[in-house]
Amino acid sequence: MPEKPVAPAPPVPDAPDRSAVRVLLRLWPYVRPVRGRLFTAAFVAIVASCLSLVIPLVLKWMVDGPVADRDPGGVWLGALYLLLLGIAEAVLFGYRRWLVARPLSGVEARMRADLYARLQRLPIAFHDRWASGQLLSRGTTDLMLVRMFLAFPLTFLLVNGVTILAGYVLLLAQDWPLGLVLLTPVLPLVLVCSAFESRYGVVARRAQDQVGDLTTVVEESVLGIRIVKGFGRHRSQARAFRELAGRLRGTELAKARLLAMIWAVITVVPELAIGAALVLGTVQVADGDLSAGTLVAFLSTALALRWPVESIGFLIAMSQEAATATERYFEVMDADEEPDTPSGRDTTADGPGGVRFEGVTFRYPDAPEGSPPVLDGIDLHIRPGETLALVGGTGSGKTTLTALVPRLHEASGGRILLDGQDIALMERERLRALVSMAFEEPTLFSASVGENVLMGADDGAGEPELRRALGVAQADGFVDRLPEGAATQVGEQGLSLSGGQRQRLALARAVVGRPRFLVLDDPLSALDVHTEARVEAALREVLRETTALVVAHRPSTVMLADRVALLSRGRIAAVGTHQELLRTSEEYAWLMSGEGKDGDR
Repeated sequence: MPEKPVAPAPPVPDAPDRSAVRVLLRLWPYVRPVRGRLFTAAFVAIVASCLSLVIPLVLKWMVDGPVADRDPGGVWLGALYLLLLGIAEAVLFGYRRWLVARPLSGVEARMRADLYARLQRLPIAFHDRWASGQLLSRGTTDLMLVRMFLAFPLTFLLVNGVTILAGYVLLLAQDWPLGLVLLTPVLPLVLVCSAFESRYGVVARRAQDQVGDLTTVVEESVLGIRIVKGFGRHRSQARAFRELAGRLRGTELAKARLLAMIWAVITVVPELAIGAALVLGTVQVADGDLSAGTLVAFLSTALALRWPVESIGFLIAMSQEAATATERYFEVMDADEEPDTPSGRDTTADGPGGVRFEGVTFRYPDAPEGSPPVLDGIDLHIRPGETLALVGGTGSGKTTLTALVPRLHEASGGRILLDGQDIALMERERLRALVSMAFEEPTLFSASVGENVLMGADDGAGEPELRRALGVAQADGFVDRLPEGAATQVGEQGLSLSGGQRQRLALARAVVGRPRFLVLDDPLSALDVHTEARVEAALREVLRETTALVVAHRPSTVMLADRVALLSRGRIAAVGTHQELLRTSEEYAWLMSGEGKDGDR
């Protein structure tokens, strides 16, 4: 298996003028329901943090009072005060953690649910462009970063700001010349933090995009493990993984270097200021201009402010990662959903029954400008109760044409009518209740056989409908032999079953709801000739009750249809019965001879 380049998310240009605050404000609708607890938690954290600033005042009282007066009782009383302050601070911080844990888990859950719901409503063209790993990382890693930001940096940027402000007020009140010495690092620290914020934001975005790419490789390797092992390509897959992992490692090291630089600056500069204040304060105490207790209180206050100051770089880094995660989340949430019926439009029947294609044209949204359309001016009528077989060569557009009926893709031009109603004017939910599909490549979910089949029926469907559908698809025999019958779990992608078994279950899912319109994309391609004959016999009974469009590649499937349409180079080249087209169309005769092989987009 050749190495396959990872399809990254659509590129997002670096925006150096992007405001992290503006991006993070988009979280407000999710945070608003729990704002009361978050504000309470912030207030509790501010009180707890400010208690640490009371400790230097107690130390000043102890040094200038009981210690200077050699009063052991006063020293023990001061120690009791310090102990009580420490316990109160710990209890308040623990209470803050309890306040935010449950609501923020709820915020993360709501955001993840909204993301999943949005993915269901986004058009197929969106999913064609985006790698699955990028979407998975947005629903897992990115939302975890958002929750961590709401739990810690959001609160402590405020708490540390208030603590630093209150601390400097105390420093200036105790001795304003020494307080001014400690204020000298403020301007350089602001400039350094500003430069760090913009650079770290770019690197954080690159790292999170690379996590999405790596997730895609892992997912593809796991889902395609049979191909990897069957072709002995584990080494090339491992090499591709190592390359992406190495790229991510390099980006993470770049983040670590930036964080180390800001941490070093934020640590060293205030330490130099504290050292200078210590020297000046010691001189003043020696000269009798300052009491020893005041110097102890001053230095204790300065040391109490070390963590609030030193944590600024760490909190900014976490905030930038959260802003990037929020930006990536809303890239999906801002994507245009599938267009639905415009309000006020008339959806009454205005034409004959059955399925009618009138001048239908389609080109993929990502097709190069000027490229020919996949479908060009399709005119076709399937009469009510009729089964029409759609035949064509490789790349003729058969699969694309069938995808237009339930609006998995939107026609670029023309219109499609179901019983005289324009599908573009129908509510999508109603349309898909009328149309049922079975795809050539069947997809099963990690659920029971019965649950997979009944996905195609109304909520009230049960065992009778299930047994009938399994019988039509000739799947009841092998299903009954499974360990738990229809309750057997089929596993991820249904890979515990054979290709023919998966295809029969997909066919059962398509017919279980007795759909008014049935679209089958070569539903029997994986069946052996004996099973195919039995399925076709049972399927004929179903087709009598519905209007059907069947993509066919073999004469046996074509024989299910009343008429046949030949699709060639995006156009309907001929319509007639199987025998008529064999006589009048060389291309059709060639395709039915088995010399042509198929594979549509």
